[in-house]
Amino acid sequence: MSAATSSTRGSSAKELLRPEVLAQLATLELVARSAVEGFFQGLHRSPRFGFSQEFAEYKAYSEGDDPRFVDWNVFARTDRTYIRRYQGETNTRLMIAMDVSASMGYSSGPVSKLRYAKFVAASLAYMALQQHDPVGLIAFDSKIRSYRPPSSRTGSLSAILHALDGLEPGSSTDLAESLRQLREHCQRRGLVAVISDLYCDPEALTRALAPLAWRGHDILVLQVLDRAELEPAWQESVLLEDVESGAQLEVSPDYLRTTYRERVQEHLAKVSRMAAGTGAAHALLVTDEPLDKALRRYLMFRQRS
Repeated sequence: MSAATSSTRGSSAKELLRPEVLAQLATLELVARSAVEGFFQGLHRSPRFGFSQEFAEYKAYSEGDDPRFVDWNVFARTDRTYIRRYQGETNTRLMIAMDVSASMGYSSGPVSKLRYAKFVAASLAYMALQQHDPVGLIAFDSKIRSYRPPSSRTGSLSAILHALDGLEPGSSTDLAESLRQLREHCQRRGLVAVISDLYCDPEALTRALAPLAWRGHDILVLQVLDRAELEPAWQESVLLEDVESGAQLEVSPDYLRTTYRERVQEHLAKVSRMAAGTGAAHALLVTDEPLDKALRRYLMFRQRS
């Protein structure tokens, strides 16, 4: 057992959700388990929330379903493959769409936006697979960089976490084109969780999300920002460079304290309105805050499915 694992056992539920604590853990699997169990401790609920052993119905087996739930007695009688479903199971397919553009590599503290996004994605995948929901992953910047189809089979969590662990900041962002490509992989209705800093035209966000909403998907937009992006604390003039375009701009402390913050808030408000206009839920996640907001949003979606 690692020292980090041992130290988290005595921590409060809230501490288990803090990104700087999670960053000390050796693997994303430990991160996910610690975050989710810490979250449920905070809710005073069981980590098996939403799952019941009461039989509900049979469902025809399809690609991505867990073969452990195949009813072989039915197969022997009918020569058809069905799986057993239980009360509390919704078979919600979770597709995680992860922004890996260059801007996601930014950090003013111990945890970059991309690393925080990995914590969020790993926690959502862990929670979903605990409830037997198939989980898939798409990583994108200007286009789709990697894709894993939704699955709930044995080993799915390890595969998702391994894929997340290998993601690095890439090039510029093209949210509309990336989500257009994502739609080609999301033919069946489910939940799409978009994790991004959303440095894009908010109207482009609408164009990207609306077709997913029209197809009946639930959409969860998790916007990840660094504290310094929201509340810059520089006391002198600074030269800012866009890591994706290379454009530079010199700004004064007065501008950062006033106009910059106003424009950031305007952008956030517009992003939230545009997301709501497509029926999507939007949550702002800051890299120095616990993961409660993301996990609560996910549970709200799963309970209403």
